[in-house]
Amino acid sequence: MNPLKALCVVALLAASVLAVPNHQQSLKHKPTQWLSINQLKAAPSVEDVSIENLERMPLDEGAKALQTIYHVSQINNDLKPAFTPSPSNIPVTIVKSNGQMVSTTLDKLAGTTKQMPDFGNQEVTVFITGLPSQKSETVRTANHDLVGAYVERFNYENSKSHGEAPNAGNLVIIDLGEQLSTSKHYMLLDIRETGNQIAHELIKMMEMCGIPPNSVHIVAQNIASHVAGQAGREFERETGKQISRITALDPSPVYAKICNCLLSLSRGDAEFVDAIHTSAWGMGTTERVGDVDIFPNGPSKGVPGCDNVVKASMRATHYFAESVRPGQEHSFPAEETSSFDELRSKNTCGKRVYMGLAIDKDAEGDFMLEVNEKSPFGKRTPAHQQRNCHRAHKSSSSSSTSSKYWSSSN
Repeated sequence: MNPLKALCVVALLAASVLAVPNHQQSLKHKPTQWLSINQLKAAPSVEDVSIENLERMPLDEGAKALQTIYHVSQINNDLKPAFTPSPSNIPVTIVKSNGQMVSTTLDKLAGTTKQMPDFGNQEVTVFITGLPSQKSETVRTANHDLVGAYVERFNYENSKSHGEAPNAGNLVIIDLGEQLSTSKHYMLLDIRETGNQIAHELIKMMEMCGIPPNSVHIVAQNIASHVAGQAGREFERETGKQISRITALDPSPVYAKICNCLLSLSRGDAEFVDAIHTSAWGMGTTERVGDVDIFPNGPSKGVPGCDNVVKASMRATHYFAESVRPGQEHSFPAEETSSFDELRSKNTCGKRVYMGLAIDKDAEGDFMLEVNEKSPFGKRTPAHQQRNCHRAHKSSSSSSTSSKYWSSSN
């Protein structure tokens, strides 16, 4: 059965359920996950959940559409991975410690970085995008915010170098999201093959530039979180060593699966794995994927201030960006708790971590915190400091046109 037709044709959807014996259904799914024939009739098609349509849908409607498609996709594991972008088609932007940007493609990453003096002498952050910015201003603004935050941090670190050559770090943007411009490509992405490709290119880059694994931090967005997990596993398989850290920004469900194969991000894919879930019942997942999983305002369809699932998912990127900015590292104190009600009642007695860049890498467990509806999002961020950061960010961005992320307007 064509997996896409299975999501679009009611008769085939119904047949896929009825063809499975009851005892097999009970083994594969909890009763609460079963869908009635009426629900199947109302199930949206893959095309209905394009990023443009999701941005037009109210939060509840978009979350319901995605949840329905996910549950339908798990019946008989009908959706199989069918799309692997070529490394030559995946855009890459390298942000040097002085703010200069160089554009290339994934297949040329190692050779390009090799030509950069001092590349990799400090930590290298690899940002893997997971949604198409060319289709969404929401995604473009979030990506722009994160890139700007790192440039701001590099500038701050370089200002303390006292005349030495600037070498605060490097940012590599692997724009996988650009290749996921249709919902079919997004949902049928071959996570294993794509993750393997990225791992092999990172290995070449690190070998050619002499970068140790403990200097690499992968930050990945939405479905790219699972690609990062696979890249971490493949990196360890090939080298016997682990990447230092993977940070997942609202990791998505895995729609297209191969039976008996681990595809989702999980603890152990790097020395430390942390995740920020801002649309757990929408574009994201409630499943724990890291050593630390953080749920701002508790597991929900979307965090405060978001009227659709795309905006809710991108809040994780904005939150992390805010924590990257100098002086904002401790803006998001989160507490270990079993429920958001417990957190709000101040009855928690668990550990505390700071969500974002400065998280305690020895921490483990599920954490929650309250966030603001508007920027500054962190409850501990002085508003005047955040506004100053944005003004500096906009001022710097106006002087550079080398990257779509850095030159697009907020």
